[in-house]
Amino acid sequence: MMTENSERRVVSVIVVNESSVLSRITDLFSARGYNITSLTVAPIPESKYSRLTIVTSGSVRVIEQITKQLHKLIPVYRVYEHADLVEKEMALIKFPVTESITDISTLCEAYNGKIVNVGENVIIAMVADEPKRVDNFLKVIQRYNPKEIVRSGAVALER
Repeated sequence: MMTENSERRVVSVIVVNESSVLSRITDLFSARGYNITSLTVAPIPESKYSRLTIVTSGSVRVIEQITKQLHKLIPVYRVYEHADLVEKEMALIKFPVTESITDISTLCEAYNGKIVNVGENVIIAMVADEPKRVDNFLKVIQRYNPKEIVRSGAVALER
C-alpha cells in the first residue's frame, strides 16, 4: 500500500541462477513487511545469472534499506534501482468469438498488441506496453466482455 511519501519503484537484482534464491529474496521482503507489486524472473542468456525485476513501493529510505538488505544475500551479484528506464508489461486477454475481431484488433494495435490466436470459441489478444497503458487498455476492453485476463510482471532496462 502506498502512503503519502511512498512511490512506485523498480529494482533489478542480478543473482546466481541456483535453487532457493527467489525464496530468500521474497522472504527478505515479507520479513520486513515490504510488498512486492510485481516480480519477473528470467535467466540472462549465455550466463550463470538471472535477472529479477521487482516493482515495489516505498520512500527513498525504505528503498535504500531494501537495496542494502538485498546486497547482503550471498547469491546476489548486483542490485540497482532504475532511474531512467524502459519498462514494459504484457497481457493476454481471452474474448468470446462473438465479439468484433476487427474492433479488438484495432484496439490491440493502439497498445502495441495484436490478435495472437483465434479458436472455435475464443479470440486471444496480446498487448505489450508500459504498465499504465496496459491498465488503460484493460479498462477500455471491458465493453468486449473479456472472459479471462493474464498479466505478466514488469520487465525493465536502464537506458
